[in-house]
Amino acid sequence: MILPIVAYGDPVLKKKAKDISNDYPKLGELLDNMYETMEGAYGVGLAAPQIGLPIRIFVIDAAPFAEDDELPEEEQAFLKTFRRTFINAKITEEEGDEWAFNEGCLSIPDVREDVFRKPKITIEYFDENFNKHVETFEGLAARVIQHEYDHIEGVLFTDKLSSLKKRLIKGKLNNISKGKINVDYRMRFPNQKKRR
Repeated sequence: MILPIVAYGDPVLKKKAKDISNDYPKLGELLDNMYETMEGAYGVGLAAPQIGLPIRIFVIDAAPFAEDDELPEEEQAFLKTFRRTFINAKITEEEGDEWAFNEGCLSIPDVREDVFRKPKITIEYFDENFNKHVETFEGLAARVIQHEYDHIEGVLFTDKLSSLKKRLIKGKLNNISKGKINVDYRMRFPNQKKRR
């Protein structure tokens, strides 16, 4: 089922999310809905706070990035099949010199800005079967993970912008929070809880 995506301005997006246990009710159904919602909005990642749940889950399907001809072939091949569920994730290490990449967010439609992040991360997480993993990711995979990880930490990519950039997009952000935006996927706006 495609769920409405929570828009900028909703307090759930600023909350640090809580871990879940392996007996979380209807976890499989929730994950299916999250993937369907993400794909229906043409996203490459979706975190549970973006559908109104303050829990530490995010899903990623980076296949759309694999079509970028400027990436090395091995990175394209990896991204093509990089579809992963992260539960109770914890980034344990970030390495390298920060690099800029133009990011957007399904909760903040029509706003894209350069964000600086480290190129290499190590992350501990559980998959959909609650098997534990410790993995290292680089490049765009690391960046998508960091963006979604920020969501479960209550951080938005706009929080990482300079004060000047924040001032420049303030009007757009206010309009999003009021529902004054056209998107081709379902959204839930902070001041219009019942709108579907």
